Amino acid sequence: MIKFKRLDHVQICIPKGQEDEARHFYSDIIGLTEIPKPEQLIPNGGLWYRIADIQLHIGTEDQISTSKRHPAFEVEDLDTVKEYLTGQKVKIKEEIQIPGQRRFSFIDPFDNRIELLEKENPEVKYTTGTN
Repeated sequence: MIKFKRLDHVQICIPKGQEDEARHFYSDIIGLTEIPKPEQLIPNGGLWYRIADIQLHIGTEDQISTSKRHPAFEVEDLDTVKEYLTGQKVKIKEEIQIPGQRRFSFIDPFDNRIELLEKENPEVKYTTGTN
């Protein structure tokens, strides 16, 4: 049996050589704090960020395709976040709402889907399901 402790990081991808564009989006628009990559991984390209108590790793690939794969991040004040992103010209996709939370997603400039959610009742627990 595997005893999981916590989520450590999520990785999404960008095309090779587009770190400056990713840094602008994730640092300047989204407001994440970039953290240093281990020296051994710097030649691979990409960026790392801290989000709450996990990390977002942005790797590089030759081909990127849109997919339903995505990280979902819980945020505070979802309406204000949505208003801010819309003001930054980030296109919002309304998601099917599910009990206990409100949510939406957006596609970053590199076709990565990112979901943001706000729990309406923190006591509601989900054990199974698909998206």
